[in-house]
Order: sequence, then structure tokens, then C-alpha cells
Amino acid sequence: MKAGIHPEYRAVVFQDVTTDFQIVTRSTLSSKETIKVDGAEYPLIKVDISSASHPFYTGKHKIMDTSGRVDKFRKRYAQK
Repeated sequence: MKAGIHPEYRAVVFQDVTTDFQIVTRSTLSSKETIKVDGAEYPLIKVDISSASHPFYTGKHKIMDTSGRVDKFRKRYAQK
């Protein structure tokens, strides 16, 4: 690899702002905010949705069908 052309790859903390879920991982993103986790200080990246708050992963996923499209599909392609 050429030196000096790649972004810095370092440990950062991603924090879900809705659930305060935090995960320490590696990323090239940077931030002016920092947070202490387990005695070490990391850059803090705030996210709106993570696996702790996403409806698919939490089991709160619902099909919103206001115009009956799901029923129309089931009727159209039902086995006869």
C-alpha cells in the first residue's frame, strides 16, 4: 500500500441516541466528541438507528397496510 493516501483507521464508539446502546469498533470516521469506555478515550459517533433500536432486529416490525395491498396480493396469487 502507498503511504499517506489512506485514511486513519482507528477504534471509535458508535452510540445509538435513542437507546444509548454503545459499541466499540474500528472505523475511518472522525469526530470532535470523545467518550471514555473501560478507561480508554475514543471518538464518539452518534447514530439514529442501530441493531438495538431498529424494528427488524427488535421484533417490533409491523406491516403498515392502509390500502389493503397485502390482501389484494394474497387474493390475486392464492392457490386455487
